[in-house]
Amino acid sequence: MHCTRKVTDDLIYVGGSDRRLSRFENLFPVPHGVSYNSYLLLDEKTVLMDTADDAISRQFLDNVTTELGGRALDYLVVQHMEPDHCGMVDDILHRYPDCKLVCSAKALNMLGQFCGMDAKERALVVAEGDKLSTGRHTLHFIMAPMVHWPEVMVTYDEVSKVLFSADAFGTFGALPGNIFDDELCFDSVWMNDTRRYYANIVGKYGAQVQALLKKIAALDVEMVCSLHGPVWRGNLKMLIEKYHIWSTYEPEEKAVMIAYASMYGNTENAVNVLASLLGERGVRGIAMYDVSDVDVSVLVSESFRCSHMVLAAPTYNGGLYPRMEFFLRDIKALGLQKRTVALLENGTWAPVAAKHMRTALEGMKGMTVLDSSVAVKSVLVNTQLSSLEALADELALQLR
Repeated sequence: MHCTRKVTDDLIYVGGSDRRLSRFENLFPVPHGVSYNSYLLLDEKTVLMDTADDAISRQFLDNVTTELGGRALDYLVVQHMEPDHCGMVDDILHRYPDCKLVCSAKALNMLGQFCGMDAKERALVVAEGDKLSTGRHTLHFIMAPMVHWPEVMVTYDEVSKVLFSADAFGTFGALPGNIFDDELCFDSVWMNDTRRYYANIVGKYGAQVQALLKKIAALDVEMVCSLHGPVWRGNLKMLIEKYHIWSTYEPEEKAVMIAYASMYGNTENAVNVLASLLGERGVRGIAMYDVSDVDVSVLVSESFRCSHMVLAAPTYNGGLYPRMEFFLRDIKALGLQKRTVALLENGTWAPVAAKHMRTALEGMKGMTVLDSSVAVKSVLVNTQLSSLEALADELALQLR
């Protein structure tokens, strides 16, 4: 049976959620599931905004056919060709043979690659600033390349003041019947999933996100319909502010995260002592993560949130402990900048972990690595307490 909700009087949510998926893109854990959003505009002309992933094909098709109520589908707008959104494009085009495909030139080329079909004869290829009248509504098409694929565009409805934002402003998490952000308890769970989605999916493309934000600023937007997560209306101003912070790589909060690797518990003991010293000095909200246990997508997300990081790891096979190396590789690939980092290393006979971490960090833009790194040889001893206290003093002073 169909399962839909009205967004406005003539705009219907026809997407669905997948709670069985364990990893988004087979990479990022999604313990709260994920939604695949699609929207149907019922004007003089009918318009479907994107399709969905094959995983919810039965629900999606039931939603679309029910809400059309026997009407033909006039337009299918494809804003993003990633398979979780274009998975049903070929099915829709076959079911509605008179439907026009509205997309960017690059999206049309990708359609041939994904679906093996030539849709040029039924495609309306649009570019920056093009418009489409559907009767009462006029849709404006805005190109958003590399947010986060090259073919991406967003669509603005000037009548209902809705922005269909493709993957921008998306979040992990299945929708629990409440599809609007102000219907949800927008607590740390939803905020953390929103940040984790941005940092890992879009984080590399800060300059492109900034370009899109400037275009959006010129529009009167009252609601944002993303392809993942809730429809934004109540917390929209907050979300746009977060996107500005994240896309300029400014720290979201003046806070410290401690990410550590420990083989036998000795490095862990050292960072536990450091964390206790920070707590004694009034530092609040310390976030501690074992890089061998916590998924790297969470570590990346927290690195976007926090202004300061402590990285602690042992030497391993004459190099850096692999899980710490993976984390550093990821934040470099995603363009993280403007953080202050303290280093703690452990080694029994030839410690080089701090050297490798420093080299990796110096290859990133605007990273400040504190000189007061701490070196542990096998286990932390009382004579090294003063070094940890000095590091705690420096971090506490900066965080106050």
